[in-house]
Amino acid sequence: MSRKQGQHYEDIAAEYLVKQGLKLLTRNYQVYRGELDLVLLDKKILVFAEVKYRKNSRFGSAAEMVNWKKQQHLAFAANTFLKMHPAYLNNTCRFDVLAMSGNREDPKIDWIKNAFLIT
Repeated sequence: MSRKQGQHYEDIAAEYLVKQGLKLLTRNYQVYRGELDLVLLDKKILVFAEVKYRKNSRFGSAAEMVNWKKQQHLAFAANTFLKMHPAYLNNTCRFDVLAMSGNREDPKIDWIKNAFLIT
């Protein structure tokens, strides 16, 4: 998927989460070994949200794309974010996945809170 297409789905996801009451802090936070699509606050919980889109599940669902290796890259990026933004060090953190599928203009959104834990 092209960067432009990815941006389209991240726009939809960001708008969806803001409507759910979360506060968007930053988008596309890039580090050496990964990128955080969206960083938000859900009250006092710091949320690192990964956005994935699949037109259909023929080759696997959007959520399945966030495999162990991807999770490790997200954890590294989240740790770097926390080091660079120490004001959030005491916040509880959560990794969410927004798995999207179907129509490009109005995709089905499956918001998976606490999609995985880093130990």
